[in-house]
Amino acid sequence: QLQLVESGGGLVQPGDSLRLSCVVSGFTTNYYAIAWFRQAPGKEREGVSCISSSGSTTVHKDSVKDRFTISRDNAKNTVYLQMNSLKPEDTAIYYCAADYSPMSRRCTISPSPYDYWGQGTQVTISS
Repeated sequence: QLQLVESGGGLVQPGDSLRLSCVVSGFTTNYYAIAWFRQAPGKEREGVSCISSSGSTTVHKDSVKDRFTISRDNAKNTVYLQMNSLKPEDTAIYYCAADYSPMSRRCTISPSPYDYWGQGTQVTISS
């Protein structure tokens, strides 16, 4: 059974940076596209960033594409979300999710193909 565990969340001030980690266990990480989603209080879950199983393609939500970077280290079974210039509207619970798609150059920030989800990590941006 594939498991995903997020970490790295916390309380920071506007303009600060955080790096979230998603550790994947239970299967070969590079068979999966990985995405980050977030859900703010009272709002629907939304896709933030994704990276293809091959690592060759990344996709970002428009509001974060100049501030967030997604990367993967398959040797460590870990996917990272580097978040810079954080804003109060980035406050949410952040989840990583996995989609079985070996040797693929595609990924999506739509939640539909993702079968495996982590429990989430809280990110709060406040002065």
